[in-house]
Amino acid sequence: MDIGEYTRAIQLDPNYAWAYLHRGVAYHNQIPLQNQNAINDYTKAIQLDPDYALAYNSWGGSYGMLEQYENSISDYTKAIQLDPNYSNAYSGRSSAHRLLGQRQR
Repeated sequence: MDIGEYTRAIQLDPNYAWAYLHRGVAYHNQIPLQNQNAINDYTKAIQLDPDYALAYNSWGGSYGMLEQYENSISDYTKAIQLDPNYSNAYSGRSSAHRLLGQRQR
């Protein structure tokens, strides 16, 4: 689906967290990157479903792309708290810690 399809799904059901998450992913994958739009959609998905580990993981990825590594680490950590077996969140958090250390040198 493209951004327009997800937007239509949201228009039909404004409480559809899954559609916000996936529209955010679509924004995140746009060229040029539309990370702020992605973050806005991940925020809405989390407001609708505070236990949505995938949304926290995606939030962490977008903040990482913006070099906001502290936010990224926090979001990955929340994803791990919600789903301790979520391997992508561990990997993302590790990368954010590494990049934060490199930036602080």
